[in-house]
Amino acid sequence: MKPFCLEVRGDYACFTRPEMKVERVSYDLITPSAARAVFEAILWKPGIRWRLRRIEVLAPVRWISVRRNEVGAVASTRNAQTAMSDGRGSLALYIEDERQQRAGLFLRDVAYRLYADLQMVSDEARANPGKYLAMFSRRALAGQCVNQPYLGCREFAARFRLVELQESGDGDWQPAGEEPAALDSWSSDLGWMLYDLDYGSAGTPQPKFFRAVVERGVLDLSSVEVRQ
Repeated sequence: MKPFCLEVRGDYACFTRPEMKVERVSYDLITPSAARAVFEAILWKPGIRWRLRRIEVLAPVRWISVRRNEVGAVASTRNAQTAMSDGRGSLALYIEDERQQRAGLFLRDVAYRLYADLQMVSDEARANPGKYLAMFSRRALAGQCVNQPYLGCREFAARFRLVELQESGDGDWQPAGEEPAALDSWSSDLGWMLYDLDYGSAGTPQPKFFRAVVERGVLDLSSVEVRQ
């Protein structure tokens, strides 16, 4: 099946490394889960799934260090349950009391081409796949989305456009027309990167990682080995 391709750009991005406990430090490029979320922001239904095939880096990796204010607490679940049972209680969270200043190492001026397959997982979707393919194409071309796509953090909004693909001689799919080339000068072994979260049957998220190797500006996800 022909994949979909989105060109995604943003002024800032932060794909946080989970091993950094306090300060936010981004991976060198977008993670597969963050890329999948961009597609889901345009179209998501219970009967479909998005599977990333390839990520192409279009702009050089540039960094920026930012110090910003964050909230160091979340609303208490126990307080909420007590208030629900008693019919009264304080659920307020005062930012002035919980504000913390933290530094972050973010990406800036990012640009990617994201390739993904739309998979039908329900009987209804498999019976009429053209409905969902046309729905996504129509929404992406019009710039419509369920929620604003973002690049790792919600404050880092992403701009997107649908890229038309044509089949190449080796059976692969490539952008049609005069599209910017991937960053041919960048090849690097980025080590272990977060692939996605596996919620399983119990609903407890378990992180899954893979070895991220960029070759001539392309991160191939078609045959990666995922580990927990």
